[in-house]
Amino acid sequence: MAYILHCLDKPGSLELRKATRERHLDYLKGTAVSVLLGGAMLGPDGAPVGSLLVVDAADEAEVERFVEADPYAKAGLFQTVEIRAFNPVVGSLLAS
Repeated sequence: MAYILHCLDKPGSLELRKATRERHLDYLKGTAVSVLLGGAMLGPDGAPVGSLLVVDAADEAEVERFVEADPYAKAGLFQTVEIRAFNPVVGSLLAS
C-alpha cells in the first residue's frame, strides 16, 4: 500500500539537515520500504523546510518503523511527521 510522509523540519534546523543528508539518502537506498518519490519541501527563500515521501509498505506500522529509523528523525530534525495512506489515481505512481 502507498503512504505519504509529510515531515516538517524544526525551525532553524537547516545545518542539521545538511549534516545528516548523506546518511538519510544512504538509508533510503537500503530499507525494505520502497520509496516511490521523495524530496525536500522548500520555503519561500528556496531553502528546505521539510521532506515529502511517497512510499510503498505492507502497513502503517512498517512506515512508522521506517520513519523512526531514518537518520533525519534520529537526529531530531523533524518538528512534525504525518503519515497518511495514499490511493494514487493519476500519474506514474500507479501500480501496473
